[in-house]
Amino acid sequence: MAGGNSYRMKELSNKRAIAAMPIAGSYRSIDFALSSMSNSHIQRVAVLTQYNSRSLEEHLNSSKWWDFGRKQGGLFLFPPMQTPDNSYWYRGTADAIYQNLEWLKRCHEPYVVIASGDCVYKMDFGKVLEYHIAKKADVTVVCRTLPEGDDASRFGLVRMDEDDRITQFDEKPMAASSNTISCGIYVIRRRQLIELIEKAGEECRYDFVRDVLIRYKDVKKIYGYKIDTYWSNIASVDAYFNTNMDFLKPEVRQYFFGEYPDVYSKVEDLPPAKYNPGSSVKNSLISSGCIVNGEVEGSVVFKNTYIGENCHIKNSIVLNGVYLGDNVTLENCIVESYVTIKPNSSYIGQDGIVIANEESDRYDL
Repeated sequence: MAGGNSYRMKELSNKRAIAAMPIAGSYRSIDFALSSMSNSHIQRVAVLTQYNSRSLEEHLNSSKWWDFGRKQGGLFLFPPMQTPDNSYWYRGTADAIYQNLEWLKRCHEPYVVIASGDCVYKMDFGKVLEYHIAKKADVTVVCRTLPEGDDASRFGLVRMDEDDRITQFDEKPMAASSNTISCGIYVIRRRQLIELIEKAGEECRYDFVRDVLIRYKDVKKIYGYKIDTYWSNIASVDAYFNTNMDFLKPEVRQYFFGEYPDVYSKVEDLPPAKYNPGSSVKNSLISSGCIVNGEVEGSVVFKNTYIGENCHIKNSIVLNGVYLGDNVTLENCIVESYVTIKPNSSYIGQDGIVIANEESDRYDL
């Protein structure tokens, strides 16, 4: 599921889908779901796109990076399509599946994994499937308990009995009554999914969570599969900022990049980062193709970025292809990709995160 938009992302979603948001210097959000599927030996993957999909589609223009370039299976992109019977965009997650139901019917795999493209994690879907079969479940929902103090109201909240069967499911309630959330990852038998989606389509119901999971929770056996490893949803500015900052922690970098299985992404032919005399970098991620002349501390700098002389960048995220003139100061900022920040500029977030997005005629993804 990679077609949605989020008003919580503000200007960051003006030019790209949430699933195409850059992560950790060299990755996109969707890479983590695709890598988990590839490492779980899933061979046939469909990406349902819609909102601002150009950047995402260019990123996925070759399936070889995730080892989906094969004779059997492969990586399929399904944007909404006008037909003699249908002229609608995807009106929800269930409707997105409904409009591509013929493809699902032609598949032969017995089970389907449904996942969102805006989450950062590593997962063995094989273990989730084993749990699903062992429980004889109709639907299995991957769940996680949030730490105390985290805002759970922007997620689907679940309650489970002693056998881990879901007894209550509240989708993004006004007030959180639980800190156990749905991670937006589901396992279901393919024929059962087709049956439920056809029923929802006939009744003009378009949302998978509200119109399938919540509606059938007392009729179908829906179980929760608990995880305790790293998982983050990036569908807000604060969450996106904090997720990138997490990669400055050695244990998070080790988990994603030092431990098997690996995370894959589209590779570009870029030179290593260049650090000119007078530059200083502390506890930061500097990606390939960057040229650094100033000071960078506690920040994530994405590919092909130029940092001018006497620049001071602290606790910030600088996206791809940014040009920072001399004497620029950034603190608690997210700099939009492919913009030029004029010399002697200053962006400092005092009570929140500033999104620097100066006018530019540079090509932007």
